[in-house]
Amino acid sequence: AQDGQDAQVEFKTTKLTDNLFMLQGKGGNLGLSVGKDGVFLIDDDYKGLSDKIMAAIAEQTKEPVRFLVNTHWHFDHAGGNEAFGESGATIVAHKNVRKRLSSDQFIKAFDKKIPATAEAGLPIITFDQNIGFHLNGDDIDVFHVAPAHTDGDALVHFKTSNVLHTGDTYFNGFYPFIDASSGGRIDGMIAAADTALALVNDKTKIIPGHGGLSNKAELQAYRKMLASVRDTVQGLIDSGKTRKQIIAAKPTLKFDKEWGGGFMKPDQWAGIVYDSMQ
Repeated sequence: AQDGQDAQVEFKTTKLTDNLFMLQGKGGNLGLSVGKDGVFLIDDDYKGLSDKIMAAIAEQTKEPVRFLVNTHWHFDHAGGNEAFGESGATIVAHKNVRKRLSSDQFIKAFDKKIPATAEAGLPIITFDQNIGFHLNGDDIDVFHVAPAHTDGDALVHFKTSNVLHTGDTYFNGFYPFIDASSGGRIDGMIAAADTALALVNDKTKIIPGHGGLSNKAELQAYRKMLASVRDTVQGLIDSGKTRKQIIAAKPTLKFDKEWGGGFMKPDQWAGIVYDSMQ
C-alpha cells in the first residue's frame, strides 16, 4: 500500500526567485537553492521518494545535491537522507537530529516506532546553535530554536533572497503536530513563531513545514492561534482539570473552523497541547 501511494506522488515545484524553489510532495515541504556553487536542499520527504525528488531537482539543474539540511529528524522530512547521503550530499543538522536519527525512536502520540537511520543517512556536520552558508549569491543562516516541534528544530533563512523555511515549527492553515516525546513544547512553538516574525517583512516568502507557501500575515495569525489555545489550556490546568476534562472542554473551539481541517483534529490537538505543557 505504501508503494502504491508513493507511486501516485507528484512533486510540485514553485519558483520563489531565479534560483530558489519550494518542492511539495507527500511529506514536509522542501527548499531548493541552485546555482554556480552547487545544490542546497532543505529536507527530503519520505524514504522511497528520493528518485522523484532528484528528478524534480534535475528539472532545475544537472548538478547533484551538495548540501542537505534537515530541519528536524522526523521521517517525513529526513526519510530520504540515506539515498542523498549515498549520492554524495553532505548532510547538516542540529546535534539532536543526529542523536535521534542514530537510534531507534518512539513517537508516543502516534504509538509509532521508528528504526534508526543507516549511517549513510546521518548528518556528518552538526551544530549547537547556528551555522552559516554562503552559496549561490545568498547568505544562508541555519539556526536552532528552543524545543518547539521537536528538540532539534532549525529555521533556514535566505537573507539575500528574503525567503524563510520554518520546518515544522509552522504548519500553514491547520493545527500543527507537537512531538512531546521528542521534546516538543507549545511554548517553544510560539517562541519559534516570534523568532521567525522578527526575521520577515511583508515581502518575505515563507516555506512552512506543511501547507502552502506563506507570508508574514498568515504566520502572525498562526502565532495568535497558538498563544490563545495555550492560554486557554493553561487556564483549565490551573483550575484543576484533567487531560480528559480539558479535551472535553473544547479549548480550541473558536479556531476549529479555520484550523481544524488538517490531519490534527481538534480533540487530538488539544491533547497534544496539554501533553507538551507537562
